[in-house]
Amino acid sequence: MKRKVPYQKGIISLFCLLVVSLLLVQCKKEGTNASGVWRALVNIPDSTIFSPFYDSTVVPYADAVPGVNDIVVTKSVQSIIKNNCVSSTCHGGTGVKPYLNSYASVMSMVTPGDPDGSQLYQLVTTSDLNKAMPPINYGVDLTVSEKSIIYNWIKNGAKEKPAIEDYRPAAISLITIGCSSANCHNEATATGGWARKGLLSIAAGDTITFSYINPANNAVTLYAQLKDPKLTQVWTAYKDSVRKFYTDTLVNASFRPYKTVSTPVSASSTRGPLNNYDDLLLDIMYPKSLRANSSVAFTDGNGKGFYVKGDNYNAASTLMSRVDSTILVANPRTKIFATSQQGDMAYGDGGLRSSEIAIIKGWYFNDPKIPDAWKFGLDGTGIFKYRKTGTVVTKK
Repeated sequence: MKRKVPYQKGIISLFCLLVVSLLLVQCKKEGTNASGVWRALVNIPDSTIFSPFYDSTVVPYADAVPGVNDIVVTKSVQSIIKNNCVSSTCHGGTGVKPYLNSYASVMSMVTPGDPDGSQLYQLVTTSDLNKAMPPINYGVDLTVSEKSIIYNWIKNGAKEKPAIEDYRPAAISLITIGCSSANCHNEATATGGWARKGLLSIAAGDTITFSYINPANNAVTLYAQLKDPKLTQVWTAYKDSVRKFYTDTLVNASFRPYKTVSTPVSASSTRGPLNNYDDLLLDIMYPKSLRANSSVAFTDGNGKGFYVKGDNYNAASTLMSRVDSTILVANPRTKIFATSQQGDMAYGDGGLRSSEIAIIKGWYFNDPKIPDAWKFGLDGTGIFKYRKTGTVVTKK
């Protein structure tokens, strides 16, 4: 029999020691490598990530047969758990309890509204590797996005079906980020147009110039933009005047806004600002088409012409109809439906995807801060109608 030379014995011994050490670390989940693992989220999760329980969600006020812009398809709490926890040998129903193959079973590990106090969130973020789920020896961990979805879902109430708490942050983010670029629905550009036209008293340092280069033809457009603190001062005063005027147009006639965000009053045609939630509410309740009419709507006793209409319900365009091309809108005052879709903010400006439009719809029809008149009409008979089926949206 061939004898092993000393250096071979040393190599074999070293190898055996290494294997034993690895097994000990794997089983006890301790040691230098284990202590260096960090699974907790460093920052509070992004609340604008839409975080439902199911992958597919039909939004409220969808068409009778949900259409292309009525269903949100996205990664969900259920799919995250299914892909990482629900195998036949783990939490799949025949393996390790608790089984996590239903909404009710997942809720056994959740305290609604309290992610940090929920066992589910604790297990996917703990750095105690003897408790961590999925187990560290599986070689996988949830991504930051997946942990954020679980956090948001629990924080928003851990509901089986999404509600306003889920829809609103995601919808507001989609619109404000997607539409408020410097050459689009932007506060600084709109007020900068007023400054260029000479409608404001400003100092030299109140404005900057923004250059937009059209990628299609390399044409350059220059926009004047107002800077803070002047920007906030001017735009806040404008919104206050709009709200006060429409509260009582006769009593508050002196507050009829003269400034508009389109020609012929501003120096350059700009879109109504949508920088934040408050801007969106203003646009919904007092549509830009009323605040920036293309011709003089009222002339005062001094012969000064105003381009702002006095009836805030006499409009044939809404934020929702400009987003969703599957619906038609009716003028709330006349009840006459448009004969063609709008939807230009979705496919013309921002290129919103179907699920994103559905999220915006879920927010719009569920937000209590949006008046029913701009959802279902002044008399509740409906101002939105699905083009495909003719179904009119009325309050449920």
